[in-house]
Amino acid sequence: ILNYALTLEHLEDKFYREGLKNYTAADFAKAGFDSTFYANLKEISYDESTHVSFLTTALGDAAVAECTYAFPSTDPASFVALASVLEGVGVSAYLGAAASIMNKDYLTAAGSILTVEARHNAYIRSSIKQSPFPQPFDAPLTFDEVYTLAVGFIVSCPDSNAAKPQLPLKAFPTVALGTTGPIKSGDTIELLTPGYTLAPKDGQAPIYAAFVSVTGPIYADVTPIAGGFKVVVPQGVNGQSYVVLTGCKDRVTDDTVAAGPAIVEITN
Repeated sequence: ILNYALTLEHLEDKFYREGLKNYTAADFAKAGFDSTFYANLKEISYDESTHVSFLTTALGDAAVAECTYAFPSTDPASFVALASVLEGVGVSAYLGAAASIMNKDYLTAAGSILTVEARHNAYIRSSIKQSPFPQPFDAPLTFDEVYTLAVGFIVSCPDSNAAKPQLPLKAFPTVALGTTGPIKSGDTIELLTPGYTLAPKDGQAPIYAAFVSVTGPIYADVTPIAGGFKVVVPQGVNGQSYVVLTGCKDRVTDDTVAAGPAIVEITN
């Protein structure tokens, strides 16, 4: 589990270091961010580097190395928007992993990192005029759900990582949000399945969209469209939300997810 956390921290650490290298304080100011924003970004970057150092030291020779990444930010605004998404995923990753951490010392350390990631997320969301606390509960993600989101940024990893102890992670087929503009409960959105068609083996079993929630998934019926499905956003979800496609309406686990998650920002 520590290498799972380190994999995520490597990604965030590289993301911020690369962003601070590509964009100056003047660039962020021109994009409309206030005079303290760049300094705070440097503090966030420092935090992520410290998390990497802490986990690397704890793991010793078993620690995985940093991979090569590709981040689709092209200017300060898109960089900050992606930072908000990554921090949100980080919070959900640590939250989802908590129940699997048996060592109390590791659990405390992970909890300490989680609270810092949550502050990062709240600060960045506020900076782009999103609610810093859009819902009373954050949504936990499973190991494979997080890996599915992270692998899209990973170009390659050192061969040496294969010999290190790691969780047996797998990536689900991608689900992409095909709807632009503000989204709220009651709106119809498109969930796209790029490069593949998702259909039940018998041609009859239903497929559902399941919005992840700590109190249990919120299910919604989907309607097939060209390239994916459309679904009405249910009540009870807000802020950075995650939706998977599944044929099971009893539970959402790594065994029942068919594709996803997609990330949907919901503003009610």
